[in-house]
Amino acid sequence: MTDFTYAMDADGVVTLTWDVTAKSMNVMSTKAFGDLSEMIDRALADAACKGVIITSGKKDFAGGMDLNVIAEMRAGGASAIFDGVMMMHKVLRKIERAGMDPKTLKGGKPIVAALPGTALGIGLELPLSCHRIIAADNPKAKIGLPEIMVGIFPGAGGTTRLTRKLGAMMAAPYLLEGKLSDPKSAKAAGLIDEVVPAENLLSRAKEWVLSATDAELVKPWDAKGYKMPGGAPYQPAGFMTFVGASAMVLGKTMGVYPAARALLSAVYEGALVPFDVALKIEARHFTSVLMNPSSSAMIRSLFINKEALEKGANRPAVGDETVKKLGVIGAGMMGAGIAYVSANAGIEVVLIDADQAAADRGKAHSESLLDKGIQRRKITPEKKAEVLARITATTDYAALTGCDLIVEAVFEDPKVKAEVTARVEAAVGADCIYASNTSTLPISMLAKASARPEQFIGIHFFSPVDKMNLVEIIKGKQTGDRAVAKALDFVRAIRKTPIVVNDARFFYANRCIIPYINEGIRMVAEGVEPALIENAAKLVGMPLGPLQLVDETSIDLGVKIAKATRAAMGADYPDGAVDEVLFWMADQGRLGKKSNAGFYAYDTTGKREGLWDGLAAKFPHAKDPDLHEVQHRLLMAQVLEAVRALEDGVLTDIREGDVGAILGWGFAPWSGGPFSWLDIIGAPRAVEICDHLTKTYGARFTPPKLLRDMAAKGETFYPQTSKKAA
Repeated sequence: MTDFTYAMDADGVVTLTWDVTAKSMNVMSTKAFGDLSEMIDRALADAACKGVIITSGKKDFAGGMDLNVIAEMRAGGASAIFDGVMMMHKVLRKIERAGMDPKTLKGGKPIVAALPGTALGIGLELPLSCHRIIAADNPKAKIGLPEIMVGIFPGAGGTTRLTRKLGAMMAAPYLLEGKLSDPKSAKAAGLIDEVVPAENLLSRAKEWVLSATDAELVKPWDAKGYKMPGGAPYQPAGFMTFVGASAMVLGKTMGVYPAARALLSAVYEGALVPFDVALKIEARHFTSVLMNPSSSAMIRSLFINKEALEKGANRPAVGDETVKKLGVIGAGMMGAGIAYVSANAGIEVVLIDADQAAADRGKAHSESLLDKGIQRRKITPEKKAEVLARITATTDYAALTGCDLIVEAVFEDPKVKAEVTARVEAAVGADCIYASNTSTLPISMLAKASARPEQFIGIHFFSPVDKMNLVEIIKGKQTGDRAVAKALDFVRAIRKTPIVVNDARFFYANRCIIPYINEGIRMVAEGVEPALIENAAKLVGMPLGPLQLVDETSIDLGVKIAKATRAAMGADYPDGAVDEVLFWMADQGRLGKKSNAGFYAYDTTGKREGLWDGLAAKFPHAKDPDLHEVQHRLLMAQVLEAVRALEDGVLTDIREGDVGAILGWGFAPWSGGPFSWLDIIGAPRAVEICDHLTKTYGARFTPPKLLRDMAAKGETFYPQTSKKAA
């Protein structure tokens, strides 16, 4: 069965309809490319054919290339990738030239792309090779090239065509940032040519095909005298563009993302040569990126594994547990955020707080976010009214009647949580699932307050709830499968990514974040320059240095966690050196960003002004460690905890470990996550680094037995695909 169907009407207009029956959205496969090529050949060879419309049988045009296919292509080695990409270039170039005489550029058949909705990746690269792009006026549609977000770049001509169409400067946001636009914005930017009412899409496409002239079929870069918009690299204006772009890319990526560097090289080098040579250059750089272990790790974690987890890869085999009515207890920032994302997903919400004014403020948080959406033209006033109508703000627990899921988000105090549990269970039905939103308190301990511990589970949201995509689901010792299924179905409904972990102190995410922060603070106490600590972290791909991160999360919260951990661990508590710094900062009233004073100095508006100079007076500069050693300390502090979590059974799936690390606290996305990074450097090298750090800095860097055993056996966390000789 083919993904494209061929139909010619009485006027000689051929419509190629793309409809992948096994998918909710079209994705391009190698076979589909071959089928498309054959159909284009058929249309060009048929004297009765006047032109071609390429459209979709679905509400959207295409979601891109099937990245599972790309991952499989990599196993064939560099030559297989290059040959496959050049095959795509050949097909798209055939569409672009459309049978025209190579000398006169006449006699071609018009080919138009008619986009009913979203067109991403190859879903835009294919239209860019057509002679005209017409999109339906669908404000929900997204048009763009988001490949850079998963560690690659547009390699089927999108990089070369968009640069020559818009110029390097104007194309940069779409190529280097993966910017997506609605149809009208895409037309204004020059990505597409027309926007028409949805009901007129195909009729307008046909009208254009039947009226197109030879001149309208010639792409600017194929016409004599073409000049790149904004200037080529060897021209003064173009030279400055590329100098600026190079600096911008390095500043944003810190040099650790191979795709961004390769994309810029493909654009620069391609702008110096004829179009067909530029396509070959693009293919070579794309092949290089795809063979880079960083890119394959990003594809695996940020696309394949993330998608699998969102679709319920680890969901228990129980019936549908769709949430119909949600109760949220506690209307603070977390509770208010949970209420908002739930109501926004169409779920009826009861938001309860001890004080009516507090409950109203919690609902007002949703109104504030919705107002921002209206200002940005993302939502309508009608949509705002619908969402707010789903939220009932009250102090009355009787309003929880009919709720099938409760998310408790009160203070991190076991006594308070126990009281709330009892009050809720007295008000809800016997089948209601109860979830506690906690970042540190053991779920099995909290479940002791429940009369139904098998229906008690942890759901750890990250702040701010409306922006953070990860949700950590925690199974207590007695948590049953239905509770897990309910939590997973809820997270899927609010369009976030879940990971499921077993109960233990700090669960998974905080278990890894806290050592990262602590290692940075420990180095401050040792007399390492704070700027070196922060920049070392950023240069290895962490979005925030450990000192900025503790400022963002608040220093007094760190103090509370430290005191609780010390009380629980007693003589085994390992972080006294960290507490010396942290407690002193709190005593100085420097509580982080919220107080406009922390490891960083802030102005009156809360903007960071740089590291606080008072640190140097209290913890004077004492040593200058090697940059790589600082980076190894910061990375291994996190990675070893991830391995220990797997070894201890807290983490049961390395996919969740990698996806959770990237989405939860931004662990070096270029690496694909902690387990992917260990596979990139190899377990023997990891153990070698850890043995050195252990000898120099202490037992916290001792490699877990699991990692040492893997090193001895030459094993990896993920199965290694075979690579044929290039």
